[in-house]
Amino acid sequence: MLAQPVTPPGMATPNLSDEQLTEVLGLIRGADSVELKVTVPESDHRSAVSALGMDALDAQIRHVYFFDTPELALYEHGLVVRARRTQRKGDDSVVKLRPVVPGELPAELRDSAGLVEVDAMPGGFVCSGSMKDTVKTGHVREAVMGDRDLHKLYSKEQQDLFDEHRPGGIELDDLSILGPIFVLKLKFSPPGYDRKLVAELWWYPDYSRVLELSTKCAPSEAFQVAAEARALLNGRGVDLSGKQWTKTRKALEFFAMRLR
Repeated sequence: MLAQPVTPPGMATPNLSDEQLTEVLGLIRGADSVELKVTVPESDHRSAVSALGMDALDAQIRHVYFFDTPELALYEHGLVVRARRTQRKGDDSVVKLRPVVPGELPAELRDSAGLVEVDAMPGGFVCSGSMKDTVKTGHVREAVMGDRDLHKLYSKEQQDLFDEHRPGGIELDDLSILGPIFVLKLKFSPPGYDRKLVAELWWYPDYSRVLELSTKCAPSEAFQVAAEARALLNGRGVDLSGKQWTKTRKALEFFAMRLR
């Protein structure tokens, strides 16, 4: 069963209510991991990079593609279909259900090494179930160039998951290409901080940017890690009070508007 998101699409609210806090505790207990995220206001990108000691030359280049209808029928029904090309790493594909309740997820997602993860950002959270697979290098590019059927990027298990949750009998090969988004991804440890952080800079074709900082942890560590990460970012002068935008939603809306 799909849950309802606790924040408006694309933006988090300032504070969690007691009811939302109870809900996120329940989701965390049923998840495999927790990813803590914050987006940095565009005006503060340069200062955040400097304060945290990030080096852009260490970043990995990615091309991210989403597949949906021009009306975003999949996304509105809790389905995200994605493929990526990654420098020095290869290609991968994902079928994701979001939002979900961990205890009500389909058995095939758990049985096929699916990942159930809670994404938490200031004032908001969402739980998703993902099924990821590796793709032979070059196949994603062939698919987006029209030289390979889209369904061939996805395993049988991914296709079965898609078929179970697709709206209106939509086929994978009927989907429109939304992308690419040019992404720089950097894994780093700021001086004086012993956990890995991930910085992702998403460049959209209109030259707008989203800089997201994140770290993953076990569910049992979530609140401790969140407190430590917040203290780090506050101590380095990183603004945590701005609007929190989800990278996926922004990308889908941008390209869907162009298609329409």
